[in-house]
Amino acid sequence: MTVPALRIERGHAAAEEIAAITAVLLARTAPRPPAPPPTKAAWHTPEQRHGFPAAHSWRY
Repeated sequence: MTVPALRIERGHAAAEEIAAITAVLLARTAPRPPAPPPTKAAWHTPEQRHGFPAAHSWRY
C-alpha cells in the first residue's frame, strides 16, 4: 500500500488543481542559481576625491 504524498482534507480537488499545487511545490524546492558576486560601486574608487577638500586638509 502506498501512502499518498498529498492529502485533501476537505472538498474535492480536480486533477488540474492537484497538478497546479504540485507544480508550485516542485518549483519552490528546485535549486536556485548562485547569486552573482557582489561588485564594487562604480562611483566609489580610491582614485576619486570626495567633494572639495577642507581648508585645513593636509591632502590638498
